Amino acid sequence: MEGHGVTMFEIPIEDFIFVVCALIGGGLLLITVLVDDILGAVFDFDVGGVSLMPLLLSFISMFGVGGLFATQVLDVHGGEAALWGTGFGVVGLGIAYGLFSVLRRAEAREPFSTSDLVGHDAYVQVGIPAGRYGSVLVKAEGQTHEFSATATTDVVAGTVVKVTGVAGAGLIVESAPPAGGPASSSGGTGVA
Repeated sequence: MEGHGVTMFEIPIEDFIFVVCALIGGGLLLITVLVDDILGAVFDFDVGGVSLMPLLLSFISMFGVGGLFATQVLDVHGGEAALWGTGFGVVGLGIAYGLFSVLRRAEAREPFSTSDLVGHDAYVQVGIPAGRYGSVLVKAEGQTHEFSATATTDVVAGTVVKVTGVAGAGLIVESAPPAGGPASSSGGTGVA
């Protein structure tokens, strides 16, 4: 009789490596996708507009899946299983690159900033005392936006002014010079 006692469940080292790659790579990829690429700060560069971190994690996780497929389904081991894992990893990396490229192109463009409004006409909604703040309406991006505004001279409500600069989140305006008549010479960029 042998006095071996309890036998331990043995996992081949290659299966252990493939499982760890699949679980950790897949788990970190999921976390990266859900929390908007926190891990991307580690590798702060991209490949063709796609962050490097999701690509690396997809390769690692699919390497593990491919290796497990090779050892468990195809019954191949060692270097051959690693080649299968590498093939799966490359395919996974390609799929991730394609998906993240599509998602990147589908993102909305950056919204306009207040500095983009310099040169636009604005309608004074609340009078602007010299050196103080009032409010103006500016048409941009197909909508009318309200901003606080300041001017060096008094500007009465109901007049059209020209945006000449930015002051914090507000605008700096000045009275629009009359160009041969009422303030309608702006070519439709003013706010009515």
